Amino acid sequence: MTDMATTAPGNDPGEQGEGQSRRDFLLIATSTVGAVGTALAVWPLIHSMNPAADTLALASTEVDISSVEEGQSITVVWRGKPVFIRHRTAEEISQAEADDKAALVDPQRDEDRVQKPEWLVMVGVCTHLGCIPKGQKLGDEKGDFGGWFCPCHGSHYDTSGRIRKGPAPLNLPVPPYEFLDDTTIKIG
Repeated sequence: MTDMATTAPGNDPGEQGEGQSRRDFLLIATSTVGAVGTALAVWPLIHSMNPAADTLALASTEVDISSVEEGQSITVVWRGKPVFIRHRTAEEISQAEADDKAALVDPQRDEDRVQKPEWLVMVGVCTHLGCIPKGQKLGDEKGDFGGWFCPCHGSHYDTSGRIRKGPAPLNLPVPPYEFLDDTTIKIG
């Protein structure tokens, strides 16, 4: 009787090994198909979080500054924000350098804000509440320091875009930019 028990179907050690390996294979195959299926289902969601093509196109912009004469300013749009580009006069440059020694709310030297002294590039959004300061056009009020003035709350910026008076806590920010040549600036 003991011989029959050991030879009965399902009790043979060789059969258990085959059944175990089949179960392992089915478990691995099912898990793999489930993981691949989940990845394929989740991929559109993950892909939808990438920036759109039109947003990527705005990541940088090239500006031709060849027609901007000394003393003039232009405004371009970068990432939906106005960027002020000013071709500064020798007087504006010397005033900005002299103001390096003034009591500044957000201390920053003029030479740290420009790559070439005659060209000032900065985001034209007031750091107080996001208004757009005046000072780009010839007839605009330029504030007490000859730069830019935000009439909404009275912030005054100097010829280097540094906050000098009013509630704004920081200077007008300088975006990442580079000169591609003497007449082209790439912002972003």
